[in-house]
Amino acid sequence: MPKKTVENPLEALKQYDTPSITNAVATYPKNPNCLGLYNPWTQNWYTDQTLRCMYPELGRIVGHAVTCVFGLPDPNHTRLSFMDVIDALDAAPKPTILAIQQIFPPEIAGKVGLAGGVMTSMIKAVGCIGVLSNGPSRDIDEIRPMKIQYLLTGISPGHGDMAVHAVNVPVSICGMDIAPGEIIHMDENGACKFPADRADAVLTNVKALLADEAVKIEALKKAHTAAEVRAIMSGHTYVAKDRK
Repeated sequence: MPKKTVENPLEALKQYDTPSITNAVATYPKNPNCLGLYNPWTQNWYTDQTLRCMYPELGRIVGHAVTCVFGLPDPNHTRLSFMDVIDALDAAPKPTILAIQQIFPPEIAGKVGLAGGVMTSMIKAVGCIGVLSNGPSRDIDEIRPMKIQYLLTGISPGHGDMAVHAVNVPVSICGMDIAPGEIIHMDENGACKFPADRADAVLTNVKALLADEAVKIEALKKAHTAAEVRAIMSGHTYVAKDRK
């Protein structure tokens, strides 16, 4: 008897865009197919509008978060280097997404072209598939053929001396708080996160949510009046409960 193939949840989740994943994670807490893992407004579990996708053509990626903090060199703290980040990426479950929190003075924060071609080549060598950061990077054309996805606030061609301040600590990036080991799902809409042990549940629920949505969309294609639309969407937040 042939063995049943076990679906890899992270690979399967790449079939769905990030907004659909947020719907299953926390966006609609009253929906039975929403896991309600976070209060959608008070918890920082998805990114804001300041983030830009550098390579939309690469599509969605899903991976385990490895985190680090970059800032200006501190003569009192010289223990860490980017190799410590590489070691953390190497030790983490694959695939990985590197979440870099940049903490620089406001006058230079927009000019830090942090991760370029060499750094990207280093992280790719140890199984990293994407970078998420609250600041700019550089070498966009050089990185493109490496097929490493980047979500950034922008691009800048240069930088000065900088240093790794911490590795695998909680970070905050463009409205999203990330702990090491959490799952990051990201595409050109932005990024969201959820605990690694809920990946199977997120996959199950996003399938159910989209199946229900597909039924409604097909019915809406045939609708011609507001009454028909209201009947199809009955029970949804788009329709007030006290109206018939």
